[in-house]
Amino acid sequence: MLYRLAELLMPHYSVFRVFTYLTLRSILAALTALLIALLVGPAMIRALAARQIGQNVRELGPQSHLSKQGTPTMGGALILVAMLASTLLWADLGNRYVWIVVGVTAAFGLIGFYDDYLKLVVGNSKGLAARWKYLLQSVAGLGGAVALLYSAATPVATALHVPLFKEVALPLGPVAFVVLSYFVIVGSSNAVNLTDGLDGLAIMPSVMVAGALGVFAYASGNAIFANYLLIPHVPGVGEVLIFCTTLVGAGLGFLWFNTYPAQVFMGDVGALALGAALGTVAVVVRQEIVLFVMGGVFVLETVSVILQVASFKLTGKRIFRMAPIHHHFELKGWAEPKVIVRFWIITVVLVLAGLATLKVR
Repeated sequence: MLYRLAELLMPHYSVFRVFTYLTLRSILAALTALLIALLVGPAMIRALAARQIGQNVRELGPQSHLSKQGTPTMGGALILVAMLASTLLWADLGNRYVWIVVGVTAAFGLIGFYDDYLKLVVGNSKGLAARWKYLLQSVAGLGGAVALLYSAATPVATALHVPLFKEVALPLGPVAFVVLSYFVIVGSSNAVNLTDGLDGLAIMPSVMVAGALGVFAYASGNAIFANYLLIPHVPGVGEVLIFCTTLVGAGLGFLWFNTYPAQVFMGDVGALALGAALGTVAVVVRQEIVLFVMGGVFVLETVSVILQVASFKLTGKRIFRMAPIHHHFELKGWAEPKVIVRFWIITVVLVLAGLATLKVR
């Protein structure tokens, strides 16, 4: 919106040219999202508390979590409001990739909102039935995958690129591309949702991964940088940097209220949307494998649940004291802040490793 306004005013007032620069707009987008989150956050938390939309804590979980009973939930809506508003303000709304990423994020946010609404407002402890939840996620994920397929202007935009190798790109047919994209989007969404179990545990890794994916988006959208770094050049994808920086700004704003001890939890409305956003951006910039590396904490949480369920069904024994694995460390005696910060540190290392693939070829 503001980008188009700057373009209209630029011929008359040259000072507005600066607002067409992608780097400046990305910074302003992050700051705008942060400001929106910080300003809207207190009012949203009061509104959730007044309507008694609070966390239900499982009795089987760590005893230290019982004090969190009733903490306002569905705060992820704050992240979405800040992200989407800032994106619409600063992004080039004529860019197809921006709309695809925004659409998928909003769709998964609505699914999470409905699930939270059933659990916290209607009083249905199970929320949205698993089969319906997965069906809706599948529809949204497939919709995003198909949209990206038809948006691809070159074969590079649908090939699977392998990091650390100069020219290793596996051509994917339409079906393989849609299937891969679907699993990346839906899998990432559920992985972040599983990680969202401690104060600030899911949001900070999401912020770091989004920032790194923004770097990939900027480089991939620039023909000179892409050629120099030997990464896929996807025309138009640079504008996705704006979306990534809004996630960074909105995420940091939410963390202001979500840091230990949390004043608000994001709920499924935030976790499902953030995960889907990261997965969709990774597909757009053709860095699905790098997402797997940078989001290693999300992968670890998901694998711990899969192993725990499989082991219990097959042998009747549990591998971990409790899954997802962050609860395992809590039950071993680690204080909650220690678990959170150590998982953040791991994410910093993994994100740096992912960024290193830009040049190590």
